[in-house]
Amino acid sequence: MDRPNFLADERHGPLPAMLLVLTFVSGLIDAISILALGRVFVANMTGNVVFIGFAIAGAPGFSLRNSACALAGFVVGAVLAGRLVDRWGRSRPLLLRNAVAVESLLIGVCLVISLFVHLREDGPVAGTIVVGIAAIAMAVQNVTARRMAVPDMMTTLLTMTLIGITADHDKFAESGLRRLVVMATMFLGATVGALLVLHATVRLALAVVLVLLLAVCVAAAVSAREEAPWQA
Repeated sequence: MDRPNFLADERHGPLPAMLLVLTFVSGLIDAISILALGRVFVANMTGNVVFIGFAIAGAPGFSLRNSACALAGFVVGAVLAGRLVDRWGRSRPLLLRNAVAVESLLIGVCLVISLFVHLREDGPVAGTIVVGIAAIAMAVQNVTARRMAVPDMMTTLLTMTLIGITADHDKFAESGLRRLVVMATMFLGATVGALLVLHATVRLALAVVLVLLLAVCVAAAVSAREEAPWQA
């Protein structure tokens, strides 16, 4: 079985490694939103559509306001990101740097809000605001990952990855290990996020997200210094 090279891929350079970190971030941020912000996804909009249906049906524990706000924020973020990436040029590391910088700014705003309001207990309105801002940030990440065009590295969507593992068994040696690593990374992100929310604080969890995003931003900026075929 061919081992995937996340740090020096022939066609994508170090982009797979950076997108893998963003996949971990997706697990973290959804753990925060589901466990601390009222059963709502900010990275996975399929889940929110289902949750909106639950809330309309009157199922307890599901917030129509938060789920609708996340969905609206994601749409706004996707429109914004679509326009921005067209202006940022064709260099993939520069595009990733700029997009993750915007994402970091938005998550930084969420962190600042969490410093003044205890989101898990007494911040329902502030929590909804954080949900909307985080959803915008994750939409920027989704659009950017799509523009990176690295196979199986969408950073938030695992359904097709799982289908690829199970249905494309004849191609498992080619990409199966990479897909397994992506799924394991999302799992680890969600686990770490849950541990931080349940046993530490939401503030610390958001701070970890912000640190990881800044690390990706710096890595992308460094990668863009030297011209290489994989950048376009």
